Amino acid sequence: MTKHVVLVEDETNIAEAIRFLLGREGWRVEMLANGSNAAEVIRAAMPDLVMLDVMLPGKTGFEILAELRGDPACSDIPVLMLTARGQARDRDQAMQAGVNRFMAKPFANDELLATVRELTAGRVS
Repeated sequence: MTKHVVLVEDETNIAEAIRFLLGREGWRVEMLANGSNAAEVIRAAMPDLVMLDVMLPGKTGFEILAELRGDPACSDIPVLMLTARGQARDRDQAMQAGVNRFMAKPFANDELLATVRELTAGRVS
């Protein structure tokens, strides 16, 4: 069965690159460019993985993550946070908020794919 990711990323070039990369691996990628209704979309989709940018219009990635971690139905969905802000305090804040992995932009394609595989290993679609 095809694995499903919800990607919340407002930079079109990055979103399209990730969609292309994961699509080649057989993933179905649902893209959102705004954080406003991201938690609702994620709850409805129940994807295998969520990829969140930190800085988004509407709601930040941290706000979306807090909503997901506070909902028992979504609390175990793996979340990969992507950000241009790769400083140690940002990474610490993300880890304390319950993110599974934190990746600074720009990232290598191989690193992204390896992380996605690791986060979703053993998950049944």
